[in-house]
Amino acid sequence: MAITEEFKQELKARTDIADVISSYVQLKKAGRNLVGLCPFHNEKSPSFSVSRENGFFYCFGCGAGGDAITFIRKIENLDYIDAVKLLADRAGLTIPEDTARDGMGHLRTRIYEANREAARFYHRQLYAPGGKQALEYLRGRALTEKTIIHFGLGYSPGDRFELVNYLRSKGFSNNELIQANLANQSQRGYPFDRFSDRVMFPIMDLRGNVIGFGGRIMSDIKPKYLNTSDTPVFNKSRNLFALQFAKNKANGQLILVEGYMDVIALHQAGFENAVATLGTSLTQDQAMIIKRYCDEVVICYDADAAGQKATQRAIGILRPTGIKIKVLTVPNGKDPDEFIRSYGEQGSARFRMLLEKTGNDTEYRLGQLRAQYNVEIPEQKIDFANKAAQLIEGLDNPVEQDVYISRLSRELEIEKTAFKRLVEKNSRRRLREYQKDEQRQVQAEMNGLNDRLNKEKHFNLRAANAEEAILSLMVSHPDAASVIAARLSPELFVTGFHRRIYEVLKKRVENGLEITAADLSGDFSEDEMARISRMLIQHPRELQPQDAAMEYISVLEEEKHRLTPQQAAQADNDTIMEQLRRMKEKKK
Repeated sequence: MAITEEFKQELKARTDIADVISSYVQLKKAGRNLVGLCPFHNEKSPSFSVSRENGFFYCFGCGAGGDAITFIRKIENLDYIDAVKLLADRAGLTIPEDTARDGMGHLRTRIYEANREAARFYHRQLYAPGGKQALEYLRGRALTEKTIIHFGLGYSPGDRFELVNYLRSKGFSNNELIQANLANQSQRGYPFDRFSDRVMFPIMDLRGNVIGFGGRIMSDIKPKYLNTSDTPVFNKSRNLFALQFAKNKANGQLILVEGYMDVIALHQAGFENAVATLGTSLTQDQAMIIKRYCDEVVICYDADAAGQKATQRAIGILRPTGIKIKVLTVPNGKDPDEFIRSYGEQGSARFRMLLEKTGNDTEYRLGQLRAQYNVEIPEQKIDFANKAAQLIEGLDNPVEQDVYISRLSRELEIEKTAFKRLVEKNSRRRLREYQKDEQRQVQAEMNGLNDRLNKEKHFNLRAANAEEAILSLMVSHPDAASVIAARLSPELFVTGFHRRIYEVLKKRVENGLEITAADLSGDFSEDEMARISRMLIQHPRELQPQDAAMEYISVLEEEKHRLTPQQAAQADNDTIMEQLRRMKEKKK
């Protein structure tokens, strides 16, 4: 069964959206609303607005928006039911027991349970006769029993049906195992184990749930590492390996490394603030998660060409968050795991020395750039100066800019004023490019060109704008909502997305139910709730809402009967005359 209306209203009555969001964001009063720095993207001036009165938030910078449930879904990476559970616990409410067994919420719960059982199965197999090679591999990497148990490491047997048969004996269905990506489906429709003959690394979320696995092969078969694909509980771009441990040990700093073994070796050596991405390059979502738990991140990727490229990319993603960045390059091309093992008992102390001497990302990027040029040759010296000026221009802090302008002008034996002018020239160029991009984005937004949710808007701008105004009126003015619901048929809506919203609102009105942002989140996705929030914040309260509603309905009636250019080209004379007659009747 779904969450009852009574429970929704009780939760809404006990949930103050400003109190919920202020647990994550520092808010301050600004007119009728509260504002703060958006937790979903980097910004220096607040564009994140919270309406306590109407129960929704909206960010003018990145477009995130919705009610308290949407906020929790987005910031905690939860589905609707789990977000409701979290808010219910916060409000001292007990969610109806049957609700957790409903739809996607039930499937997610079953996947969590299947993953937990799989992790236990894999761990037992590590110590079974068939897991001997895997256990020797882990011990050969100098891992202690304590570390193996702490991370729940395991082994997936070579038989492709052992896990499937075990989990089915525990009551899990074939579909649940496939949805969890613990099993693949054969051409004949039979499930078989996704992981075979691999050392297994359980991946957990911040609450300690096993959400997926990474597996390292015990043979020469490729790929060497295989990870769980995205599932209803796992998104590799929005999670970090070992963050559930590292977040409590961060103390303002996280160490970002490339692989599972690097993380585990660092934790065992006492650096329990290490985390890793999950088989992919660092993403913006992961960067925002990192920012939530520390003020400084140390990037410690491999020293090879691929590692250097990944480091440069990670810097570009982390810098806009405002977080401090350092880059640690392990000597002799070793990764952190190899480095620590190579020094035996001294490995931890040696790595700490590297950590203490680590420079910031600007030093690293300048060093990488400097290595490409011979500044003794005038032409290469000029090229290096131009590239360095572009890099320094991208620094946000003017003091930091001045420090590096002074240093590089001395190093290159260039007048500081000349080098500063070069930096300023790059700054003006970037500003022009930014302004052009901004103008293009605004134009595209006005024309609905980039609207992924409502692709029909671009071809029906007048109708779509009227539809948005009507939807906003219904939420903001309860009296107008009942008039609109009685007068306006869903068929008059030109765009399908707006029609779907209207059908939900109309049904609530006809059933005598309230309409607020909090009443809609169960029917719409995070992105859709963000769009609804934008509608609400862009359309101010009307002084005469019912009159305004009638005007907007008239627009819809006109637009619904207006021929598109394609229709006009195909219509005969009689059809066109009838169309004109109807439009004239409407204007009388």
